[in-house]
Amino acid sequence: METQACAGSTDDRAAAPWLRPSSYWTPAHLVDSAWITHGAFAAWLIDVLRPRDVVELGTHNGFSCFAFAEAAKRLGHPITINALDSWEGDDHAGFYDDSTYRGVRAIARRDYPSSVILHRGYFSDSRPRFGVSSVDLLHIDGRHSYEDALEDYELWRDTVREGGVILFHDIVERRDDFGVWRLWDEIAEPGRSFAFHHGHGLGVVAVGTITQEPLRALFDADASVAEAIRADFERLGASIARTARIPHLEAEVSSLHRVVEMLQAERVRLSEAIVARDDALASLRASASWKVTEPLRAVSRAFRWGR
Repeated sequence: METQACAGSTDDRAAAPWLRPSSYWTPAHLVDSAWITHGAFAAWLIDVLRPRDVVELGTHNGFSCFAFAEAAKRLGHPITINALDSWEGDDHAGFYDDSTYRGVRAIARRDYPSSVILHRGYFSDSRPRFGVSSVDLLHIDGRHSYEDALEDYELWRDTVREGGVILFHDIVERRDDFGVWRLWDEIAEPGRSFAFHHGHGLGVVAVGTITQEPLRALFDADASVAEAIRADFERLGASIARTARIPHLEAEVSSLHRVVEMLQAERVRLSEAIVARDDALASLRASASWKVTEPLRAVSRAFRWGR
């Protein structure tokens, strides 16, 4: 689904420096995703960080991967996004068939052939392909137990070069055996991390010295500014989620129209059947046989009443 970018007003950007034009972009590919309300932040982050190399641990249906790729495409910024997943599903995301991988592969080949590389398999199998300090942005969104998230972090964190960023999804989700929140509590440091609470939570961690002023401002934000940042990106993310719902709503409306048409057709059929029945009864009552048998029906009625 292609959408137009909205620049945002100059007054907005003056009052809130984190509201860049890219903050208002809507991703081109909108799918059902737990990540969808972070789409605005994805574009902002690509804009300010300008990463050359990205690794994503856990791609599923591709929303976050394609949000990064689309932002880079609009910015004219060269990027390589390595999207890693088994595309089998798990007990948190649910299990799914091969059609999910085929759909992601089709979009990557068609729209981002020079920027998105899919690596199908387990994260540990792909780790030798990436050197130390070879990645600018690492997105950890694989299995969500504490042990799995910790393993991914420890195995991959040294791939991020100085000045890079690590993202953690689901940092506020505590149902079942989700444990990313626990890992986040252990590694988040004041002045080097930022947490979004909407969309299951998204944690942002600085690696080494951050040179981009917008990122430094994000990590240095005091409590009131941090809440304003969270509120703005939650609002922008909710707008993306509403846009994503439009095709579903259109399909629901179309389905309801079909149901109404079926009910109307059934109403016409029943009306015609009632008219046909009434005509048949009227014809019967007007017939000679009906009149001849009237005394017999009268005797039958009298017999029933007498009982």
